[in-house]
Amino acid sequence: MAAKIKKSAAEWQSQLSPEQFQVARNGGTEPAFTGKYWKTKDPGVYRCVCCGQPLFSSATKFDSGTGWPSFYKPLDQSALEEHSDASHGMERTEVRCSHCDAHLGHVFPDGPRPTGLRYCMNSAALDLQPDREQSLEKEPR
Repeated sequence: MAAKIKKSAAEWQSQLSPEQFQVARNGGTEPAFTGKYWKTKDPGVYRCVCCGQPLFSSATKFDSGTGWPSFYKPLDQSALEEHSDASHGMERTEVRCSHCDAHLGHVFPDGPRPTGLRYCMNSAALDLQPDREQSLEKEPR
């Protein structure tokens, strides 16, 4: 396993927008239906906005009706770390990037088949790398 990325708050602030910093480094949440990826259907790979680690494929994204990008499985389970979160008066499972500890969102047991999971992520914690080949298929020739 690769060593974790460690940066000071000032280093993260210089790399991220204020919203990205608040969500990914301070465990914040963007308001529902406001993030740039909640309704995106573009093909590609969603990466950690802090370190670039690949996290989710657009092929596993689904409309959960919650207002946040939702996925039923990660690209590789080792890319994520899960932690118990008892904040806001409820028990939830927080999801963090395994490489840099960025807060990504939460996972819930109410997703679709085949996993039954809903990885409810913040757009501000993600960066969509378009799938160039699939994008080319959509472009007129």
